[in-house]
Amino acid sequence: MRTRSILRNSTFAAGLALAFAAVPLSQAMAHDASPPMQKSADNQTVPDKAADAWITTKVKSEFGTTKGVSANDISVSTSDGVVTLTGTVSTQDEKMRAQRVAQLVKGVKSVDISGLTVGGTPPAEK
Repeated sequence: MRTRSILRNSTFAAGLALAFAAVPLSQAMAHDASPPMQKSADNQTVPDKAADAWITTKVKSEFGTTKGVSANDISVSTSDGVVTLTGTVSTQDEKMRAQRVAQLVKGVKSVDISGLTVGGTPPAEK
């Protein structure tokens, strides 16, 4: 009975050691098989684009749940963490509120509100 237990434990230990030895090998093979991350023409990696898409979605979501900000009249785009808001708002206060809400989203570096017009008046030309 004792030899049976020792044999079972030894077999289990050998199998466990083999499994742990295979993990680094499979990771190394998977790493070599994957192509290097390519940068697109606009110098953004895929994770950067995904982060920008997440930020855009999150800002739109925050607009939808914030009183005093009309989510339907504001377009949101993000590039390298810089959020650009365009569209029409009814008051200067709504414009500033939209900027504050967007700035509070995690990952936002800055917010450009030059494309937001108040009451249908175009933004001042520079």
